[in-house]
Amino acid sequence: MIGIATIRGAALAFAAILLGSTDPATARTDAKLTDTLAAWNEDEHRDLRAVVVLRHGRIVAERYYDGENVDTLHDVRSAGKSVTALLVGIARDRGLIRNVGDAVGAYWPEARGSAIGDVSLADVLTMRSGLAAFDEDPDSPGNEDRLDAAPDPLVFTLGVPRAALPGSVYRYNSLTSYVAGLVVTKAAGRPMANFADEALFRPLGITRWRWASDAAGITKGQGNLWLTARGFAAIGQMVLGEGVYGGHRVVSAAWLREALTPRVTISGSDPYADGYGYFWYSKTHRVGDVPVPVSFASGNGGNKIYVIPSRHMVIAITSSAYGQGYGQRRSEAILKALLAADAGR
Repeated sequence: MIGIATIRGAALAFAAILLGSTDPATARTDAKLTDTLAAWNEDEHRDLRAVVVLRHGRIVAERYYDGENVDTLHDVRSAGKSVTALLVGIARDRGLIRNVGDAVGAYWPEARGSAIGDVSLADVLTMRSGLAAFDEDPDSPGNEDRLDAAPDPLVFTLGVPRAALPGSVYRYNSLTSYVAGLVVTKAAGRPMANFADEALFRPLGITRWRWASDAAGITKGQGNLWLTARGFAAIGQMVLGEGVYGGHRVVSAAWLREALTPRVTISGSDPYADGYGYFWYSKTHRVGDVPVPVSFASGNGGNKIYVIPSRHMVIAITSSAYGQGYGQRRSEAILKALLAADAGR
């Protein structure tokens, strides 16, 4: 019988080869893409950290900036929300979560009778919980800073009132992604970080990571996940592979279709996205006359996983431009420059 350690060892070895980490010669560097990344060597803002570009699962361009390196762990901020959505899917695949139509209270009994208790997981995952929570408004009762400062985040969450009918209004906030992570914790019967390690990170060969917990000991499903740039890219590669990585299924293709399908149009309020799915964004860019659909995870400061099926590409960007609008603009500029450089390949 083949032991678990042997299986894991084989998966890690495959992942290392896939991402070119065992031998740089395994990567087929694309000179044009590499030169494109070099254009940001002297960026006026010294907080771009890394860009990793995969094509067909192999690194074709990679650059680290201002002292970062392949082993650096980086806080990808709200891109962690997209990882939480993947874990909701894995929990559903395993029967731990029955249906996204279920109410939050079905998994967190203490929430029954509160404003969040009867909200469906689907409305949580699309930022349409109806809670009075809006991260762009510091006076919002459920604002992320208030959540972070709460001595008991669970009691805080239960006390946030309703502002709209669930499913009716999109309002970006960290509170609902915190709730999604809490549901995973309750459904899995263990901290979400532990579940993520077993069910997602190790199958992707990710052994170096850190995920912060709050004052209640709950993994922060809203973000504060630390990954290397290559680990960040590996998540994108699994999504590009419709849930398969290294020949092994990690999450169902059905869940990824659900998660990446735009369910809310947000182009009127977000200049970087057209639509929003289950904590994943979408936008169609144009390269010349060719439309290029992109699904992506996004975090404060310009942290991104761009998944581009038509190009068989993944672009992972880490950046520390937290709270600075230029971080998002710069990451989109990098994406567009790489798509232009790759056109016609």
